[in-house]
Amino acid sequence: MADHKKEVIVEKLKEQLSSAKGSVFTTYKGLTVAQDTELRRELRAAGVSYHVVKNTMLRRAADALGLEGLDPHLEGTTAFAFSAEDAVAPAKVICDYIKKNKLDDKGILSVKVGTVEGKVIEANEVQALASLPSREELIAKLMGSMNAPISNTVNVLQGVIRNAVYVLDAVRAQKASA
Repeated sequence: MADHKKEVIVEKLKEQLSSAKGSVFTTYKGLTVAQDTELRRELRAAGVSYHVVKNTMLRRAADALGLEGLDPHLEGTTAFAFSAEDAVAPAKVICDYIKKNKLDDKGILSVKVGTVEGKVIEANEVQALASLPSREELIAKLMGSMNAPISNTVNVLQGVIRNAVYVLDAVRAQKASA
C-alpha cells in the first residue's frame, strides 16, 4: 500500500515537472508558519503552485523525465514552486519574498535550483530570471517605443499647421490695420 502511494506521488510530480514552464526549488529550514502562509498567499496570487516535497520522490520523478542536473541539489528540506503559465513568476515571487524579508541573510529561505522549459538552471540564474521585467512590462515598453515615432510625427505636423495659422493671423492683422 505504501509503495502505491509513493508511485502516485511520483506520477503527480512527473506531471507537474513536465507541465511547468518555470519552477524553483527552495530550502525552507526555519521558516515560521506566518512566513510560510504569507509566501504561499503571494505565490497563489501569482498563479504559482507551491508544496513541500520529499527529495527521494522528486529524484525519482526527475530521473523518469530525464531532467539532468537536479539531483545534486536535492538535499535537506525542499519545497517546489511551479507555474504552467509563466516561466518567470515562481522565480520572481520567491526572490522578491526573500529580498523583502531579508531571509537570505539568515539562511532561512534560499533558492537551490530552478527549471525553465524543462532545463535546469542554477540559483544565480534563477535570480537573474527574477530580475527580468514581466511580460506585461515588456509589451508596454515595446508599444511605447513603437508609438514614439508616430507621436513625434504628429507633433511636427501640428507645429507646421500651428505656424501656418500664426502666419495667416498675422496677415489678417496686417490687412486689418492697413
